[in-house]
Amino acid sequence: MKIEKSKYSDKLKSFIQLLKDKQTVKKARITYQVLWNLVLIFIIVIVLGISFAGGLGAGYFASLVKNEPIRSYDSMKKNIYNYEETSELYFANDVYLGKLYTDLEREEVKLENVSQDLINAVVATEDEYFYEHGGIVPKAILRAVFQEVTNSSVQSGGSTLTQQLIKNQILTNEVSFERKAKEILLALRLEKFFSKEEILEAYLNVSTFGRNSSGRNIAGVQSAAKGIFGKDVSDLNLPQAAFIAGLPQSPFGYTPYTNGGEIKQNLEPGISRMKTVLNRMYTDDKITKQQYEEAIAYDITKDFITIHENPIEQYPWVTIEIEKRATEVMTYVLAEKDGITKEKLDADDVLKEKYTALADRDIRQNGYDIHSTINKDIYDRFTEVVNNFRYYGNDKTKTYTDPETGEVKTVSDPVETGAILIENKTGRIISFVGGRDYNREQTNHATSAKRSNGSTMKPLLVYAPAFEQGTLSPGSILPDVPLKLNPGSSKPWPTNYGGATHGLVTAREALAKSYNIPAVKAYVDIIDTQPAQYLEKMGFTSLTEGDYVNRSAALGGLTKGVSVEENTNAFGTFANGGQFIDAYMIEKITDKEGNIVYQHQVTPVPVFSPQTAYLTYDMLRDVISGGTATSVNGRLKFSSDWAGKTGTGQDYKDSWFVATNPNVSFGVWNGYDEPKPLELSYKGLSYGVRNIYLWADLMNAAYDIAPELVDPSETLPMPEGIVTRTFCAVSGGIATEACSNAGLVRTDLFNAKFVPTKSDNSFESGRFVTIGGKKYLALDSTPSEFVQSGVILDSAAIQKMLGISANQLASYSSGLSNAIVPNASLKDNGSAPSAPGISLSGSTITWGSSSEYDIVGYRVYNGGQRVGTIKVDGSHSFQAGIGTYYVTAVDIAGNESAPSNYVTAGQPPAEPVDSGSTDEAVTEPQQPAAPPPAPETGEQGTQGTIAPPAQ
Repeated sequence: MKIEKSKYSDKLKSFIQLLKDKQTVKKARITYQVLWNLVLIFIIVIVLGISFAGGLGAGYFASLVKNEPIRSYDSMKKNIYNYEETSELYFANDVYLGKLYTDLEREEVKLENVSQDLINAVVATEDEYFYEHGGIVPKAILRAVFQEVTNSSVQSGGSTLTQQLIKNQILTNEVSFERKAKEILLALRLEKFFSKEEILEAYLNVSTFGRNSSGRNIAGVQSAAKGIFGKDVSDLNLPQAAFIAGLPQSPFGYTPYTNGGEIKQNLEPGISRMKTVLNRMYTDDKITKQQYEEAIAYDITKDFITIHENPIEQYPWVTIEIEKRATEVMTYVLAEKDGITKEKLDADDVLKEKYTALADRDIRQNGYDIHSTINKDIYDRFTEVVNNFRYYGNDKTKTYTDPETGEVKTVSDPVETGAILIENKTGRIISFVGGRDYNREQTNHATSAKRSNGSTMKPLLVYAPAFEQGTLSPGSILPDVPLKLNPGSSKPWPTNYGGATHGLVTAREALAKSYNIPAVKAYVDIIDTQPAQYLEKMGFTSLTEGDYVNRSAALGGLTKGVSVEENTNAFGTFANGGQFIDAYMIEKITDKEGNIVYQHQVTPVPVFSPQTAYLTYDMLRDVISGGTATSVNGRLKFSSDWAGKTGTGQDYKDSWFVATNPNVSFGVWNGYDEPKPLELSYKGLSYGVRNIYLWADLMNAAYDIAPELVDPSETLPMPEGIVTRTFCAVSGGIATEACSNAGLVRTDLFNAKFVPTKSDNSFESGRFVTIGGKKYLALDSTPSEFVQSGVILDSAAIQKMLGISANQLASYSSGLSNAIVPNASLKDNGSAPSAPGISLSGSTITWGSSSEYDIVGYRVYNGGQRVGTIKVDGSHSFQAGIGTYYVTAVDIAGNESAPSNYVTAGQPPAEPVDSGSTDEAVTEPQQPAAPPPAPETGEQGTQGTIAPPAQ
């Protein structure tokens, strides 16, 4: 032991000696200095590294945000509060319709109206330090950066509510350090400008919350509350608030609805998230333990509302039409803000397309209130009438090619309908019928479908323009005879319904009865003045160059057709004293603050003079009182001062009835979507009557809702400048004595500027006979007892007045049956007529017709004395008294035949003979006196033929 101690002692002495050794000390000093220097260098490196890293980080951060502009308060406010809020739609009188369809439905709400439970739930879940931080939480950012750098499998959000708001409203969802750096910078700046309450309100309005019960995407807590629970956000209970607060983390994962609006089968993800939110509220002392436990046990599934219809599903035609028209309105509003006039915008298709796109986005994002003119009650009743009407006609079929498979398919094609009701003085579209079933056919047949408007075109394009130019008046005479009015064709065109013609007719009669030939003749007379310009002024938007020169336009034959809205709107011009007032559906548009962005202004367009409008209106009254629309009188439940017109498309493919009264205009169209003829008769009703019945049923429905609107008590007032004048019903000129003697004087209304100023010189008094239903000029020698008085038309005057030869007029309208048109002469055959053969039956003498063409009548004699005169077209019989009779024939030259055989009528029985006499008593018949000598034959009179009267 002692040895070991001694050993260690020696070693210690040796070590101390070594330390004292100068050489050793020197080496130790050098080693120390080296080590100390190394430590100092290491410390310096660390300090420098930290400094460098900090500077590098600051420099890197600065480089990331160098292009970010310094945003002002106003700029940030505009961006933060620029919610893409869904516009709301309204019927007339502020009756709520629903929200405009958008990919994202949003409704703004003020923070004061948000449930406090929901506010607490959102803060506890999304940003527990919201009320303490200045826009960012540094440790959260460092944690998020570390997780990103290390690619950690656990990613915890580093964004505050303020940062999320910046990302949603100013920046994008791009995942990059640059976007994150800008987000941090802007969040700090936002907190300097805005209070916590303002930031929170904005956040609650912009966050997305999945889908609602209609399957539509929703944003904002108000839309979430209404779309999921069917209540305002202020009325949410605690579990409901927690459920909504949990949605933003995974909106479409936690939402209870599918994209079709059905409730999901698996609701567990959303319910589990709700419980997580409740737990955070509890740990954050926002709710008590009892509230937490009750909320956890609450069955939230019973509160999810079931699928409900969008406005576009319940009122598809109304919703889509309002959207389309609101977009059009805002197109011009936005362009005007940029200093672009309507005229410039309409002239530039590219510019128009740009502003239309901007307007479409504008109404979907900026939460406007869009007020329409549509009366909901009338619209609903119209829908009922259309669904219950029983006289459309049978379905037909149509074929189409499936765009996906290329397969040709055949489907049912039912009779469709379109109708529209417009207030004349304002142009408000009160209601309309888009069709029978939107799910089958989406075309709006009232506003979008273009079809031939048939004879409803006549007052618009023919009669009113002719009245305006003074070429026609209601009493003007027009030819309704076969005419070749189609240049280059050898066949007569046009033709009337059924092919009948009616000779000379007045314009009033031609319109009331819807005769085609007079209408086209009147149109041809003014076509060089381009009457289609009047259609332009009355809102026809689809006219082509050909429509200005095509003569079939007078009968509705437009290249592209016309909509029910345009056609009906034009008729209102006559009720408005010649002023066209364009129909509209958007009454006003207001922004979220209630400021008026757009207000409709009525802008009348002068089209016709008040006199022209009234004369046309008055003629259209006759269509209903005694023309083609008389069937409406027995179907309509009320009486009003209606003026209207029926119309039929070519080959019966379209059926129209449009009418106007002092307050409203209403038009109805029927036809197949794929144009094909309507059934001429269905359930005993013609196609035209069926359409008129639907018109009346719809108008009766409107009357039930708003009688004061559709049934004004007053009639349309007659303006100054309308006078009543008599005229001659041959040329329309001032009636002469000859016209009066012929019974051809008529009376009608005139524009005082265009009253007749020249006497009728188209005819003179004349004499005629009727043979075989035809009239012929009498000769000077024609016995007067067979002659009728009439008028002889002047061929040259007729040609100048009507554009046809007098010989073409084969028949005449009522009142013109005594007019004589010169034609080929009826000459005497050169010999005395043959004696007729007569017979007696009882007291009636009869004889047959003569085969000779120039016989004008017969004379009956008794005992040689003439006792009767019968015209050749009369009854060939005579009631005889007592005596012996014979009959002679008389020709146009006055030649009389020899006596016929004799017959004795009413002969008394012979006297009895004496009983002693052997002689037979013989009675000699009394011989008749010889017939009077035939009158002398004079020269042939003026050659001519007479047309039969109108049917």
